[in-house]
Amino acid sequence: MSAALVCAIGMASCQLGSPRLKEELTEPDASAQTQNSPPSNPTDGTQLVIDTISLPGTYPRATYAWKMHARNGTIPYHWKVEKGELPPGLRLEDDGTLHGYPEKLGEYRFTISVTDSGKPPQAVQREYVLNVIAAMSMRWKTPAHVVGNRIEGSVQVSNTTPEDFDFTFITLAVGENGRATAIGYQRFLLKKGTTDFEIPFGDTVPHGAYVVHVDGVGEVTEKNQIHRARLQTPRALQVAVGP
Repeated sequence: MSAALVCAIGMASCQLGSPRLKEELTEPDASAQTQNSPPSNPTDGTQLVIDTISLPGTYPRATYAWKMHARNGTIPYHWKVEKGELPPGLRLEDDGTLHGYPEKLGEYRFTISVTDSGKPPQAVQREYVLNVIAAMSMRWKTPAHVVGNRIEGSVQVSNTTPEDFDFTFITLAVGENGRATAIGYQRFLLKKGTTDFEIPFGDTVPHGAYVVHVDGVGEVTEKNQIHRARLQTPRALQVAVGP
């Protein structure tokens, strides 16, 4: 059967030798892309790609375990840190497992690469930011101050972990002679994800100069974890009224 007949039967709009058909079958211009160089944006699914876009944050002494993922390459994959530093206490294994117990607060930037087992191998890398934040934070809501013969104020406490805390709160006014007077105490369950929960404190004290110390302790008994936060007045508060 002639090519002209096939064209007439299967494609009514086809014209043998038409400029449009020739254009569709023509290879890309060699000056724009050589035969040996890969396209900048391949669409055939053969370029190695890191699927892990971001890393979850954590807090000091927490158990951290995260698996890196890639696709379109020949397994096994091999992972490593190319630039920057992981948070102290974390380690990246060759199989892409990032794990450990972070030790210090901070924002850590680093670049991770993956290489596949193809011949020749493919490699790609991606930059990440991993934040290690305080598991429990405490800040002044109303800074400690003197009202007559009282010292009072309030703080806000947050629990950013996925665990409930057995939370103990104590406020001490420490005099010039070193004697401490409790002017606030509470113990309660600080729920996971709680932010800026206000805790007031205050009581009467004898006249004198006092530095106020606020301590918060959150415990997760089943995991043997203890988280601490502390505040202190920058200078002594003078109580002029009272015995």
